[in-house]
Amino acid sequence: MRLGWRVSATSSWSGFMDSCFLPFVRLISRKPVLFDMYITTLDVMVYDRAVVQPESWRARLYGLCDWLSYKLSKRVVLESQSHIDWFCRTFNTDAAKFRRIFLAVDDEVIHPRQAAGTTGKFLVHFHGEYAPFHGVKYILQAANLLHGQEIEFQIIGRGITYEADQKLAAELQLTNVRFYDTVPYARLAEMMAQTDVCLGIFGDNDRVLRVTTNKVIEAIAMGRPLITARNEPVQELLTHKESVYLVPRADPRALADAILTLRDQPALRAKIGQGGFRVFEDHCMLRVLGEGFHHVIEEMDGDRL
Repeated sequence: MRLGWRVSATSSWSGFMDSCFLPFVRLISRKPVLFDMYITTLDVMVYDRAVVQPESWRARLYGLCDWLSYKLSKRVVLESQSHIDWFCRTFNTDAAKFRRIFLAVDDEVIHPRQAAGTTGKFLVHFHGEYAPFHGVKYILQAANLLHGQEIEFQIIGRGITYEADQKLAAELQLTNVRFYDTVPYARLAEMMAQTDVCLGIFGDNDRVLRVTTNKVIEAIAMGRPLITARNEPVQELLTHKESVYLVPRADPRALADAILTLRDQPALRAKIGQGGFRVFEDHCMLRVLGEGFHHVIEEMDGDRL
């Protein structure tokens, strides 16, 4: 087998920039490349973080890097067919090189467990790096609508919109939201286990339409009922009121109503949590991820694409 390179775009710095590095791999090796793209640099830097304008030369450079990474790879992995379709439309390519492999999380750390203790109130959880597409401001607005309902929110992490979201929380005088800095992964699992509902993504930019996100997979891995914005990638994996509760994006009233529904219907809450975990077992465990990549590698070794 000549396969020698698997490049992953899951860098933790500067917005998944590995697509800008992959062309340099070709300068040192001609071995086939399996590129775990995860997300395009164009989408992160232009359409989510708005670092540059869509028609700027830097945006064109980001797009060129994404396109070159596709061209130079033997296979490219994305986490949903919807995302693959978007890439093909945006960069005028065909889907032959792409393979869909759902996201996975470390199931030795993130798994259902008995909560060590609870606050006594209905506890809603969110964690993330405050990317614009996360829509933390809509979570805070929903929390404001739920003031006086014996519902508390815990929000874990730091990131891009943190300062603006802190300012909004102060303006709304929220007393039902607790903010925590980033915690170790094992501690995150412990904190999630104490919650009644976990939240996904709710932002108003178009990136929210193209991604599933780790926090969605982590919620179902914990067996916690999940509320997140309705989009095609999530619906490739999860079903409304069976394994997830879906709401319109950027709609704090809909999010607040969903939280009330799950608070008041414990049977539905349990059904969604159990249904989500079954989906996780079937599609998102590390074992399944490994099998998916193994299949792609064998395919690369045996074809002439």
